[in-house]
Amino acid sequence: MAVAAQAKRFFVSGMVQGVGFRFFAERAAGRAGVAGYVKNLRDGRVEVYAIGAPEQLRMLRAELERGPRSAEVEAVAEVDAAIEPRYAHGFSIEFDRW
Repeated sequence: MAVAAQAKRFFVSGMVQGVGFRFFAERAAGRAGVAGYVKNLRDGRVEVYAIGAPEQLRMLRAELERGPRSAEVEAVAEVDAAIEPRYAHGFSIEFDRW
């Protein structure tokens, strides 16, 4: 029986911008087998939108809580999200136009 995919948004706070966090998150998503994106937010947090099975999402969250060596993760907030089909295949680093 296949496990239904779900989507989550993770908001990572701390010293997480300018330290390679997006590239770390992209690699972690690949290892977990999830689709979605990662991007910096204007308020200094990093947003990770991920689509996958519950176990894959738990694995990704654990990686995000650890972060790369150069980052200092203070917290990871998690909210349920709708599955956005345009992000359902592959994982990307998004760049906002501030």
